[in-house]
Amino acid sequence: MRRRYDHIDLRVRSLAEARPFYETVLPALGFTCDVRIKGWLQFEAAGADGATEFFGVTESSQHVANECRIAFWADSPSEVDRLAELIVQAGGRNVEGPGYHEGPGYYAVFFEDPSGNRLEICHRTEGATQ
Repeated sequence: MRRRYDHIDLRVRSLAEARPFYETVLPALGFTCDVRIKGWLQFEAAGADGATEFFGVTESSQHVANECRIAFWADSPSEVDRLAELIVQAGGRNVEGPGYHEGPGYYAVFFEDPSGNRLEICHRTEGATQ
């Protein structure tokens, strides 16, 4: 199957403030290879085909979070629960859930990073809406 995306470049107001949060959260989401690039926090995940997806975070002091949301997939509701606990411990803000949203089959936790960027971890069963 073709890859659905290559990478995400996320902006934060303060890389120093966001670094502890993302250094905890990204490895738990499967981005386990910490790549050191000046001015960036970047973690990669290698696929079975050797292709690499990555999630990069860099500083933009004038960054203002908006209503966009990045959602990560979890393999089960119990994984959403486990990751929700980690999000709270890592300093996630405005955490909602975990729980079922928009009817049965869509289990998620919604939260913000230290800069107010909106994120989500979800598990969707067949036929779920959202």
